[in-house]
Amino acid sequence: MIYEFEGRSEKEAVDRAAEELGLEKDDFDVEILEVRRQGIFKKGHVRIRVHTDKPAAPSYSGAPAGGGRGGSGTEESGISHRTTFGAPEAQTDFEQTLIDFVTNLIEHMGYAGEVSVLFREEHKLGLKIDSDYSSILIGKKGKNLDALQLLANIYAGRQGREDMRIILDTENYRIRREESLVRLAYTVADRVRENRGSVLLEPMNPFDRRLIHTTLNDIADVETKSEGEGLYKQVRVYYKGLR
Repeated sequence: MIYEFEGRSEKEAVDRAAEELGLEKDDFDVEILEVRRQGIFKKGHVRIRVHTDKPAAPSYSGAPAGGGRGGSGTEESGISHRTTFGAPEAQTDFEQTLIDFVTNLIEHMGYAGEVSVLFREEHKLGLKIDSDYSSILIGKKGKNLDALQLLANIYAGRQGREDMRIILDTENYRIRREESLVRLAYTVADRVRENRGSVLLEPMNPFDRRLIHTTLNDIADVETKSEGEGLYKQVRVYYKGLR
């Protein structure tokens, strides 16, 4: 499900989302839709979009974002409930508009590239960037690609598709990153079990942190928790015997 929340700061908006939905902060992914910095005569304002597979608390009275918005359902998009591959050309005006946006975006950065559809889901669209400059577009730890993806999601929302989550990938970075994080999680788990200690991982975005938590969730004598503030928190992996 997808929800939207506002606050005077990023932290306040995320805290409000967690409190009202009755979820832990690692139970959802966050996209920043709008940031208005605080000035002398105006208060700061941040609007975020929350993606989660877990149900909201029964006490939550809000409605999912995009729900009931005319013309924004799956019938208009032509996207099925299952993930579909094999049709890289745009099949709707929305897909073509988004492809053009991402293409123009990387061109304004000074890099040539070709953008096509990687996959389709009911509320998710994957776009692939083929470029000789993929390593630059990915950036350190994928931060450039994350920034491009954020802009693509903001643009999709301004096209009336707040219900759609956009995933950008190039050179299969997302898949390689997931595989790398899973290997890292198991390696660190073995280390803390051997040393009866803990390891604090590098700052990660919500999706990467969630992958670490999920990977180690079934290991009985190892637990994980997120530490820090903001979106890029660190995951601590520790042996339960420390409690």
